[in-house]
Amino acid sequence: MMKSGSVLQCMQYPIRLTEVMDDLFLYVPIPEMVKPSYEHLLKLDAKTAFPFWAKIWSSSKALSGFLALEPHWIKGKKVLEIGAGVGLPSFSIAHVAKEVIVTDHAPEAVELMNTNINHLCVNNITASCLDWSDFPEQVSVDTVLLSDVNYAPHAFVPLLTLIRKLIEQGAVIIIATPERIMAAPFVEALQPFIQRSFLQPVEEMGDRYEIRMLLLWK
Repeated sequence: MMKSGSVLQCMQYPIRLTEVMDDLFLYVPIPEMVKPSYEHLLKLDAKTAFPFWAKIWSSSKALSGFLALEPHWIKGKKVLEIGAGVGLPSFSIAHVAKEVIVTDHAPEAVELMNTNINHLCVNNITASCLDWSDFPEQVSVDTVLLSDVNYAPHAFVPLLTLIRKLIEQGAVIIIATPERIMAAPFVEALQPFIQRSFLQPVEEMGDRYEIRMLLLWK
């Protein structure tokens, strides 16, 4: 078994086994290597997208913390995480959920998810490359997780369309988001479905943040 701190070089961004929550170890991109790796890839292909997925954001930690406190939202349920990046929330609930589908539009993120699925030897998680602008019709789930996805106004319309569709299909949507001014229209558009709204604390390197949690259903 690989030990904490073990490094893999098989990906475009070097990854290291890291304790991301109590007793949960995942391979994550080495922070100090992300920028130089990206700059190298950019020289090879000027269209290379910056790997925003290559970091565990505060919102994903807040979402994982909330689900640890209120596991009934995902216990024994089929769960979908959209725009997951590293996928911390999905991996943190694998032992509780019936089935987890963890997705991102970036192929590199999905490659990392599969690395962690193999590392954890979990058989109830599948990773898929999915874009919320072109989402498959056949996906049917109980609970949908989203963390820090409402950061780009140009993407609000397709994301809101997908969220409304999933709510109409009976899913519970759980969103963790920083309270950005630019994201206010996104949250306002969801007001008819918001059943709970509160701040979830999260600590990073000694600093304390509060992330807005939104629970939506019909």
